[in-house]
Amino acid sequence: MHRYRSHTCGQLRSTDVGETVRLSGWCHRIRDHGGILFVDLRDHYGITQCLADPDSPAFKALEQCRAEWVIRIDGKVKGRDESLKNAKIPTGEVEVFITEIEVLGPAAELPLQVFGDQDYPEETRLKYRFLDLRREKLHKNIMTRGQVVDSIRRRMKDGGFFEFQTPILTASSPEGARDFLVPSRIHPGKFYALPQAPQQYKQLLMMSGFDRYFQIAPCFRDEDPRADRLPGEFYQLDLEMSFVTQDDVFAAVEPVIRGVFEDFAEGKPVTQAFPRIPYAESMRKYGSDKPDLRNPLVMQDVSEHFRGSGFKVFARMLEDAKNEVWAIPAPGGGSRAFCDRMNSWAQSEGQPGLGYVMWREGGEGAGPIANNIGPERTAAIRDALALKEGDAAFFVAGDPAKFVKFSGLARTKVGEELNLVDKDRFELAWIVDFPMYEWNEEEKKVDFSHNPFSMPQGGLDALEGQDPLTIKAFQYDITCNGYEIASGGIRNHRPKAMVKAFEIAGYGEETVIERFGGMYRAFQYGAPPHGGMAAGVDRIVMLICGVTNLREISLFPMNQRAEDLLMGAPSEVTPRQLRELSIRLAIDPKA
Repeated sequence: MHRYRSHTCGQLRSTDVGETVRLSGWCHRIRDHGGILFVDLRDHYGITQCLADPDSPAFKALEQCRAEWVIRIDGKVKGRDESLKNAKIPTGEVEVFITEIEVLGPAAELPLQVFGDQDYPEETRLKYRFLDLRREKLHKNIMTRGQVVDSIRRRMKDGGFFEFQTPILTASSPEGARDFLVPSRIHPGKFYALPQAPQQYKQLLMMSGFDRYFQIAPCFRDEDPRADRLPGEFYQLDLEMSFVTQDDVFAAVEPVIRGVFEDFAEGKPVTQAFPRIPYAESMRKYGSDKPDLRNPLVMQDVSEHFRGSGFKVFARMLEDAKNEVWAIPAPGGGSRAFCDRMNSWAQSEGQPGLGYVMWREGGEGAGPIANNIGPERTAAIRDALALKEGDAAFFVAGDPAKFVKFSGLARTKVGEELNLVDKDRFELAWIVDFPMYEWNEEEKKVDFSHNPFSMPQGGLDALEGQDPLTIKAFQYDITCNGYEIASGGIRNHRPKAMVKAFEIAGYGEETVIERFGGMYRAFQYGAPPHGGMAAGVDRIVMLICGVTNLREISLFPMNQRAEDLLMGAPSEVTPRQLRELSIRLAIDPKA
């Protein structure tokens, strides 16, 4: 018999009754039932119930065992009585009567319990992550993550893509976040950067004649952490294709993303044909460029019903042509208590309040706004929003560019509060026609709004003859349930157009050559039209596992202060290491 096990703890079935077996694992739970000791023995594969009575030679040894001790047991498989079978686990029809125990690894007092689903402080969970990872839900999430990556990889290869690995040590470049810098010992005073994304390398692969590239790429960004983005590093499905239009990219990527969700949806509906929603439409209807389409609420511009009305606050605002009034429908929200609650929520978000109209029995409008604009306008708003008695509408007013984010939050809040969001489905969509540029109010200049390497719609002609703030780009995102899960574009592969695009954002040709020299040179020697995108593996897994924090699907994440509490990183280094790197620390004591 094998030194440690003849079977795993998830393997035994009723067909094994009568066999003598050897199992090794962790003591998941130990129970004393009337003098008989039961231990649920756990390994990676499952749990087997084992027991010893006072007559067993292993009884005294089992009495000494505690939770999470690692033991080896020998014993005989017996069938459970019908009333004692456990249908919740695959091994629930059998149990093992222990004849011998060997303690392989005793455990100290546990800082967190593996059995059960107790909540522990994040600091404890991350410091003792090896214990946290033994817990059933997190262990299952990590296994799901691996299966999702396998599904992605298989689907990409089936789609004709080839897997490559691009460099980890590279040059610093502005990708929208801070770089992690790595000092060079051989070249004192110079630094490598960890890649924020393989953007330039994958485009260079297309310059090199490779047609369909992908990799599950590690990416590094020195940015503040949040629930849907881990500090330090993350993984993405990175891909690029040559001789393609935007539609070609969509046709290649959509089946992969849809198929991965279907593989793990467990019966939940998954969008079949992703709708294509222009960026401007998404912002106007949903107040977000990553709308949660499980929420049925669609906002509308109702400015015409307030112009010249008795509600002077809105009427005066609308005298300025850039201002508008948007309505957020609230089916079933026509109670004073709900409207007051939404008003209080708006104030907690830093707003002066949230105007509303309620429609009561007979369809009559109620509330301060209804009283001021009169029944005819109130009825017109109700009809425009397809509302009825018992419903309500909330209003935001001013410059849409300033209130759009809040309006999106309000739409989400109304949908959640009224239980209108169908949580048991995956709603996916393409967001298209992103603006190429945006106005940077702080620096009083035009900036790239998304990806600087994207092709503007209209090409060089648009860059030379169009107001930059009106130019749309061949840029696109995939959204799912309120999260952006993928982003990409058709690339600007013409050197002259690339230089002009950067000039508009305030970068001269010298800067382009200095910072993107490899790609710029490659474009001089026959650059194919190409495009691609990157999908966030971490966010996809997070959605599939039904969690809202990436720490629940990552092996060894950092905390909110970008610290690895398990390994003690970041850490100080020795003076000798600094000397070898020609580095002297200049730490501000006030920092």
